[in-house]
Amino acid sequence: MKNIAIITGASSGIGREFVKTLKDHMNVEEVWAVARTEDKLRALQDETPVPVRPVPLDLSDPSFIGKMEDLLRKEQPDVRLLINASGYGKFDAVEKLSMEDDLGMIDLNCRALTAMTKLVLPYMHNGGRIIEIASVAAFQPIPYINVYGASKAFVLSFSRALNREVKKRGIQVMALCPFWTKTAFFDRAVRKNEDAVVKKYVTMYETSFIVDKAWKALSRGKDHVVPGFKAKAQVALVKILPHSLVMTIWMKQQKLK
Repeated sequence: MKNIAIITGASSGIGREFVKTLKDHMNVEEVWAVARTEDKLRALQDETPVPVRPVPLDLSDPSFIGKMEDLLRKEQPDVRLLINASGYGKFDAVEKLSMEDDLGMIDLNCRALTAMTKLVLPYMHNGGRIIEIASVAAFQPIPYINVYGASKAFVLSFSRALNREVKKRGIQVMALCPFWTKTAFFDRAVRKNEDAVVKKYVTMYETSFIVDKAWKALSRGKDHVVPGFKAKAQVALVKILPHSLVMTIWMKQQKLK
C-alpha cells in the first residue's frame, strides 16, 4: 500500500505551491496531482523531489467521480493528505453573470470538493489530513460576489463540522481561508475595465505566505486558518459588525451602487 498525497488544482496558484512545499511537511511516496491539463502537471515533476503522478481530470465534469473512484479502488493507496485547491470565482452583477457561471462555481467549489473528500476518506487512516480551500469571503455576504462567497461559506462550514466527525478516526480537516492572493484566479474572476466590480484591494498576499501559514496551522491541529494580520482583522470585524453595515462598507469601498 503506497502512502500518497492528493492535491487538486495542482497546476497553478495555491495548489501548485502545496505540491512544491510538500516534501518539507509530509512524508509520502507519491503525490497525485489533479488538474485539467496534463502538460502542466508533468511540469511539476521538475519542481519537487516527491514523485508526481499526473491525474488529468476536469472536476467540473461529473464523470470525474467515477474515474477517481476507479483509480482509488485499483491502487488502494493510503492517502495521508488531501488538498482540495480547485475552484474559481466570477465577480459581477447578478444579471451579467450567466447561469453557467453561477452553477459552475457551485459545482466546482462545493460539489466537486465534497465528492473528492467523500471518495478519499475511506482510504485515510489515523494521521490523515485534509485541507479544504475556503476564503475570507466565507465569513460575510458580499454583493456582486454573492455566489462565490456563498460557495466558500459552504466549504468553511462543511470542513469544520467534518473535522469533528472524523476526529475519532485520527483524521484532521482544516479550512484554509486566504484573503486576496496573487494567483491566476483573477484572470477569470475580474473584468479588466473601468466597470470592474473590484477596484480596490486592501492587501494582496503571495501564495508562498498563504501556504506556509497553512502548513503551520495544520501542524497545530487547527480546524481553520486565516493567514495574515489584515485578513484576520477583517474577519474579526465582520463577526461583530451587522452584516448590513459590512455590505454597505464593501459597496462604498468598491464604488458600487
